[in-house]
Amino acid sequence: MSALLQRCLTLSCPACGRAAIFDRPFHLKERCDSCGVVFKREAGFFVGAILIAVISTDGMILLAYLASLPWIDAHYQLIITILCGLALLFPLLFFHHSWSIWLSFDHFIEGLAGKAE
Repeated sequence: MSALLQRCLTLSCPACGRAAIFDRPFHLKERCDSCGVVFKREAGFFVGAILIAVISTDGMILLAYLASLPWIDAHYQLIITILCGLALLFPLLFFHHSWSIWLSFDHFIEGLAGKAE
């Protein structure tokens, strides 16, 4: 479990941990270069990564809003601007990790398909 978590945080293959899951920014590889496990599976598989990104973004905005409550009367416009900026920037910064979390979760639950024997 700790190895899977480490692979998730380092954006490595959840099955072997020897190769990166992205070959360039915002472009998930089709399969692992090392063990051959398939990252892009059936149509709609990406919905899990989107769900993780949306829930994480909403959570981050909620935490930022709650943290800003003591100052909201005096700086309402600034806080709204910061929250909107956070809503736009956080998903871009979290994109790679949302995919890594989704692939790790899927590997933990049912294993990733397509390993080269």
